[in-house]
Amino acid sequence: MSHNTFGHLFRVTTWGESHGPAIGAIVDGCPPGIALNAAEIQKFMDKRKPGQSRFTTQRREADEVRILSGVFSDGDGPLITTGAPIALEIQNTDQRSKDYGDIKDKYRPGHADYTYDAKYGIRDYRGGGRSSARETAARVAAGAIARKIIEGVTIRGALVQMGPHAIDRSKWDWSQVDNNPFFCPDSEAAQDWETYLDDIRKSGSSIGAIIEVVAEGVPAGWGAPLYGKLDQELASAMMSINAVKGVEIGAGMAAANLTGEQNADEMRIGADGAPEFLTNHAGGILGGISTGQSIVCRFAVKPTSSILSPRRTIDSHGQETEIVTKGRHDPCVGIRAVPVGEAMMAIVLADQFLRHRGQCGS
Repeated sequence: MSHNTFGHLFRVTTWGESHGPAIGAIVDGCPPGIALNAAEIQKFMDKRKPGQSRFTTQRREADEVRILSGVFSDGDGPLITTGAPIALEIQNTDQRSKDYGDIKDKYRPGHADYTYDAKYGIRDYRGGGRSSARETAARVAAGAIARKIIEGVTIRGALVQMGPHAIDRSKWDWSQVDNNPFFCPDSEAAQDWETYLDDIRKSGSSIGAIIEVVAEGVPAGWGAPLYGKLDQELASAMMSINAVKGVEIGAGMAAANLTGEQNADEMRIGADGAPEFLTNHAGGILGGISTGQSIVCRFAVKPTSSILSPRRTIDSHGQETEIVTKGRHDPCVGIRAVPVGEAMMAIVLADQFLRHRGQCGS
């Protein structure tokens, strides 16, 4: 299976399966001399790990990350990166492969079962193997390292819509994101979502969501036309996340409803003599290059494919049948996609920063 690596100068290769002994990542291209320890990575892992509320899968994984290579200490000082590949390992400790025994020959509608079988002639039915969202834990670990490279850049994500229920943007408060189980910046919407998702969960169904990731502090100049555009690579990164079906930058699809006058992000000279934009429909990127404004990216996550409602399908023997997927599944996988989106933003920006420095020197 090829194409397990993302990035250019900052490269992340993930490995492992949902029900294998462990998953992890190899981070290649991290500059030397950066202080790094497992605790700094763990705080981001803890945001994504399962079983933290009744609204996520009850699979119990500690998601403790181990750094196996690429760091060094002389015994007195802190661990620092050496410039060598950094190997990260996360043990799988709470697999229940028996939950999938009844469906090992059946293709789950909306899942990658059929396409993996069609391509490789084999599939890991135990939670989906490489196609499982379990793989994204390794991305979060790699994203924590990426953040160390671009210190000064703040990356924050939030869930802004669950099913048809969107937040009130006039009530956006970043301080609320860590105060509810949904990473929601609107406290009232978060309360409403509790009742809504409880009903979805109890019915054995699932629902989709929209996540918004914002990066602040990115200077003007990161990104490269024509085939290294910052927004192009952000779109690719977000679309690579399991269950993501759409990505937009800035105004995104809504830009189609704007006139040229409305869409243009007019400019003035700020009090510090630097350019100042009056709006940010472009999402902080023009011509594939950062403008110095906040970079704004949203992505849509489909409903979890594993549900208790009987669905029509076929099996690997060519027979028509029905399927019910038992086990422990997220009623809204978009919730835990928030820290994953942050990680992918960090990975892209770290890579773009290193490439920019390599060409322009600063």
